[in-house]
Amino acid sequence: MNGVIIKKLEKHTDERGWLAEIYRSDEFDFNPTMSYVSATRNGVIRGPHEHKFQSDCFVFVGPGNFELHLWDNRKNSETKEEYLKIEVGEENPTMVIVPPGVVHGYKCVSVTDAYCINLPDKLYKGEGKKEEVDEIRWEKDINSPFEIK
Repeated sequence: MNGVIIKKLEKHTDERGWLAEIYRSDEFDFNPTMSYVSATRNGVIRGPHEHKFQSDCFVFVGPGNFELHLWDNRKNSETKEEYLKIEVGEENPTMVIVPPGVVHGYKCVSVTDAYCINLPDKLYKGEGKKEEVDEIRWEKDINSPFEIK
């Protein structure tokens, strides 16, 4: 999908455990401005939604696994209307950068809670949390063409 970056994360394991590089500024032209972590329970769906201005940098390393769903909703994109579904998380550690206009959401498909880290390039609700939220919440639209089952 044009503009979406998917990076399979390599776990470097030793007697202490493992380490995986998530993001390097010399690999992508992307500048995170904040970060958060979320836990999602089995069968729970987050999204789908999209942003007008914000890019998300999701990191799925476990514990747990997700189905990640992406729809290209950009009018002038070479991949307009393309749909992609991939399983990410503990079994497939992955970093995904989702640009504005790409509808995205994920569903926890593991028995245990699944964790996601996000490093977006815009502050939630802007500086001092004084702006409108940059989200189009497709999951609240009963006629939404974007659905996660």
